[in-house]
Amino acid sequence: MAEGLGVSLTAARSALRRLKEKRLVASPYRGFHVVVPPEHQRVGCLPADQFVPQLMERLDIPYYAGLLTAARHHGAAHQQPQVFQVVVPKNRPSLECGLVHVSFVARHNAVAMPTATVNTPRGLVRISTPEATAYDLVGYPERCGGLDNVATVLAELGEKLDPVGLAEIADLSPVPWSQRLGYILDLVEHSTRGEQLASFVEARATETVPLIPSAETSSARRDDRWKLWINADLEPDL
Repeated sequence: MAEGLGVSLTAARSALRRLKEKRLVASPYRGFHVVVPPEHQRVGCLPADQFVPQLMERLDIPYYAGLLTAARHHGAAHQQPQVFQVVVPKNRPSLECGLVHVSFVARHNAVAMPTATVNTPRGLVRISTPEATAYDLVGYPERCGGLDNVATVLAELGEKLDPVGLAEIADLSPVPWSQRLGYILDLVEHSTRGEQLASFVEARATETVPLIPSAETSSARRDDRWKLWINADLEPDL
């Protein structure tokens, strides 16, 4: 910045400090600054989708907006997420910029997940496809308000899911994720979206797994189609 303005580093830092005090500039990450236009000064930062792509490019980190953030974009907006959720290959600490919160979810094969790009006022942001979003929702329920809320979101997202596409990317996730996803799609009356996925589970699932990994299974019933121990009664908000 100092070189671009033709001023000393000290002068540049002083100017930045004054702009921050006036809420005209924000710094969501050390050494990374964004201009905050008047319409966003109340929250003290640009919306996350308008600076996360540039930040990830600067840090050279593959990413996509996923989980509840992607689900909202795809029309599953029953509950508005309080944070902007970003999937990256390795764990990263969350970011806060004014009232804007960004959390990171580690998925080792994030670069392999199918994505699409969406326009924002300041460029493109990468988001997971509906099918990739569905797997992430069941894979990280603790980041999505629990499996009850995941079922609620999938009830709305289900119409966007391509059955063939869903099965085609099943290998990118642990097999139990497919088992849980298929069961929940049946539960929320989107069973036709899981027809090809059921064939994948039949061929690849070698054991019956619990719907809730951390819950007891001694009195659970078995779902034969998805090879699941149903050890909880999910209550989606439909």
